[in-house]
Amino acid sequence: MIELCSVQELYEGQSLGFDLPDQPVFAVRKDGEIFVYHNECPHLGVELEFQENDFLDMDGALIQCSTHGALFEIETGHCLSGPCQGDHLKPAQFTVKDDVLYLLT
Repeated sequence: MIELCSVQELYEGQSLGFDLPDQPVFAVRKDGEIFVYHNECPHLGVELEFQENDFLDMDGALIQCSTHGALFEIETGHCLSGPCQGDHLKPAQFTVKDDVLYLLT
């Protein structure tokens, strides 16, 4: 297991990126739930964020790829629009233990 952050650091409606060797990931909290994905667009294989920890659209409702604007559902990683429409972000396995978010390896 790799420790990512305290769950208190991941605020509702926001995202955090973690630049881990060989497997960058990011986490989003929506409606009290945490979702963790590999930081890789299924279209070009590039990292999604334009600025550090900035993975969401302006409304905070969808994950957005900064390279070509593809939009993904937070809950499923499903691409709703853009050149990778129909593809999915790759979910990362994680657990929360004692209020700490861990990536499972």
